Amino acid sequence: MGFVPDSVNRLIEQFAKFSGIGRKTARRMTFQVLKSTDESAAQLAKAILEMKTRIVFCDICGGISEHNTCDICQDSKRNTDLICVVEEPADIYAFERTNSFNGVYHVLGGVLSPLDGIGPDDLNINSLVGRVTATCEVIVSTNPSVEGETTALYLAKLLNSKVASITRLARGLPVGGDLEYTDDATLIRAIEGRTSI
Repeated sequence: MGFVPDSVNRLIEQFAKFSGIGRKTARRMTFQVLKSTDESAAQLAKAILEMKTRIVFCDICGGISEHNTCDICQDSKRNTDLICVVEEPADIYAFERTNSFNGVYHVLGGVLSPLDGIGPDDLNINSLVGRVTATCEVIVSTNPSVEGETTALYLAKLLNSKVASITRLARGLPVGGDLEYTDDATLIRAIEGRTSI
């Protein structure tokens, strides 16, 4: 695209790196930034930099926070015997927007994928084992993909004798879909219809 200035192309390339953002959307976002005021563009840049410097991973669950312990783990009203295991921090917010889950979370930081060289030691599994008690229900909420299913089965074997029950989200979530993009009604049904592994 020789007629587009390099600085515009660079921003399009950066936006296009985001998951779910194609070149067309990246181009629209770039031109929206270009149309905005200098102040708006500066606020966007500042918000991105602040987020990158202030966000840390929660010492307990592995979710994101501006403190060592996230708000969910600090909430005394949460049921700590109900642990929802998710792949990534973004998955927590998919559940939280439904306002139907009152337990706590545990972020694995990915899924088992031997082809990609990702084994149990590469995930946040040891701290999960340290968190669970005999009275816990663990809801394995990995995405319904081959890797997600493999991870769910691995966790079921690992935790089976350590917890009261291990459940999996009910089917109805699309195979190959991501929790982050699942609608609220589907997530609510999946939580309510979870099954034993």
